[in-house]
Amino acid sequence: MRYNAPSVDVILSPALKKRITTLDSCDQYRSPLETRYASGAMKALWSDRRRFTTWRRLWLALAESQQALGLDISDEQVQAIRDHLDDLDLDAAARYEREFRHDVMAHVHALGDVAPAARPILHLGATSQYCNCNTELLLLREALELLAGKTAAVVVALGEFAETWKNLPVLGFTHYQPAQPTTVGKRASVWAQDFVLMLEELEFRLDTLRFRGVKGTTGTQASFLSLFDGDEAKVDELDRMVTEKMGWPIERRFAVTGQTYPRVLDAQVLSTIAGIGAVSHRLATDIRLLANRRELEEPFESTQIGSSAMAYKRNPMRCERACALARFIMNLPGNALQTASVQWLERTLDDSANRRLVLPEGFLATDGLLDILLNVIQGLIVNEPVVKANLKAELPFMATENLLMAAVRNGGDRQELHEIIRSHSMDASAQVKSGQANDLLERLAGEPAFKGIDLEALLDPAQYIGRAPSQVDSFNRNVVDPIRSRYASNNVEVAELRV
Repeated sequence: MRYNAPSVDVILSPALKKRITTLDSCDQYRSPLETRYASGAMKALWSDRRRFTTWRRLWLALAESQQALGLDISDEQVQAIRDHLDDLDLDAAARYEREFRHDVMAHVHALGDVAPAARPILHLGATSQYCNCNTELLLLREALELLAGKTAAVVVALGEFAETWKNLPVLGFTHYQPAQPTTVGKRASVWAQDFVLMLEELEFRLDTLRFRGVKGTTGTQASFLSLFDGDEAKVDELDRMVTEKMGWPIERRFAVTGQTYPRVLDAQVLSTIAGIGAVSHRLATDIRLLANRRELEEPFESTQIGSSAMAYKRNPMRCERACALARFIMNLPGNALQTASVQWLERTLDDSANRRLVLPEGFLATDGLLDILLNVIQGLIVNEPVVKANLKAELPFMATENLLMAAVRNGGDRQELHEIIRSHSMDASAQVKSGQANDLLERLAGEPAFKGIDLEALLDPAQYIGRAPSQVDSFNRNVVDPIRSRYASNNVEVAELRV
């Protein structure tokens, strides 16, 4: 028997139907990237207003260049476009789009209504991807610049934290097991080094990003060749002029394209920001691990609630949120690679809806992620007594190698000494695991083989941190300071952290 679903009118109450007809923002889904995470600058960059006003600037650049190269376009027509670059009527465009089912032509007609003199020459010879691709490349470039500024700020913040704590010994870990000590500051320098690599990736993408320019319907420039009566030099000059007018270096434009710029470029860009996600996840996870050991804590306001049930909790929720966003970002490149792989011949439209999601949301998420990290790093709390206590509990094990060398210098047999240390270490470890103090050095002090060796002197943590403090100095001087100088004029807007 066929099931006949009740109509919407039957399901919805009169009050709910009334609310739907007068939708408020709370009655519609809104991306949390917009409402909770991303900064105003990044949201404005990917907004409809920015996209559509850029289309108009591209139409202006095209008309100005075509006029300069001899097409019958009047000053009045060019000025008509120039006069209406920013006065968008999105309602009119929406009406046209419902009629035409074509977003670019909807905006051509909406602009033509307010600039009727320009209507005959708007979008002349162009395809929709003249607007879409070039706009997206302009947005990608600016979005990468915003992320570069924030990544640089993370590097600088970690460098300053490293400088403050470069001399504080802390228990090191390999395999998440106690290992040779480092310092709190040196560990921060290692985190910063990851972000330096990501900054280099961002700068590489910015240095190599290409502009689509004026390529025509399938990339052959046939429509423009027709407009210029077969004059290939003028067509090439048109491509060059538009590129230059849109603020792009003319030497960095695609020599050839199909209808769109190569979609594998999206995968390259998203792989770069996925790398930011990966190193951010690593940093945030390390802080979460150290928070469990009570050595580090992320900022925590005096009235902040850590748990609705457990009033004593100070959960590392900022770093947990960073990890959550990072996982989303790290999964984007595969999506873009799949899109690039199915761009049949000159172009297929199954990229469009997908890219409307992955490009802006990838950048909004990365923007919000870096804002969280900046907030955490700039307010990161070091519980120095706990750091020292945790190291002290494990230091006797760390001291055994130096003890072994000292005993050999006193004439002992290295293999016999090693066995004595190993045997006592196992017993001391069992004692620690039973909840008692580490008595390894007391055990060894009773061994004749170690007589005359100052065992207490071996417990000075400074003996075990190697060049960690000077490595921090060198890293800050040679890596962090040049980045600070290079981005000194960068005014980073950080979104208000919502917790």
